[in-house]
Amino acid sequence: MRSFDELISDAATMHRGCACPGQVLGVRMAMLGCQLLGIDEPTQGKRLIVYVEIDRCMADAIAAVTGCRLGKRTLKHMDYGKCACTFVDTLTGRAVRISAQEDARSIVGRYAPNGLDKNATQREAYKIMPDTELFAVQEVIVDIPDHDQPGPPISRVVCTLCDEGINDRREMWFNGQALCQTCGQGGYYQKRGHSVRVRSEKRASALSSF
Repeated sequence: MRSFDELISDAATMHRGCACPGQVLGVRMAMLGCQLLGIDEPTQGKRLIVYVEIDRCMADAIAAVTGCRLGKRTLKHMDYGKCACTFVDTLTGRAVRISAQEDARSIVGRYAPNGLDKNATQREAYKIMPDTELFAVQEVIVDIPDHDQPGPPISRVVCTLCDEGINDRREMWFNGQALCQTCGQGGYYQKRGHSVRVRSEKRASALSSF
């Protein structure tokens, strides 16, 4: 694996050119995860799958180091709000979950020069703190179903209500009819007006079934 300096440079480039404490933490976490799984070149192929539990700076660093991406289906976002990732070696089946130690911030002063602001103190300390003081590591088991694996979609159905296609078994079934999750249980957006392409008769018939 390339050096920390090279990897943090790549992460900073991805993250608008700045290397913040979260990115340093992410680079260190990714390096440790790959090391524990014995993966020297994580960006080659799709052997590594990473579940990242937060959508902040650390996530960009994880992606930069590992080469895992949402579009490759090798980066999975679990919206837990935690500074933690699980690294899965699909070749061996081994998986390790690495989380940031909650008390790491309280000891950064031991590892950073005096006179720095809070942000810089954390950034410089995280570069050199021992892994044992930065992270907690746990061997875990991750069962990745076939519809979450990298590769072409394994299924596709059309939502009965909105007529939009749904890949990889993300549909819901009610009274024998397929619904997308937005139509079935509500989504993150609310519609304003009507969709341009609505098959009124089909929609009315489907609505009468619920």
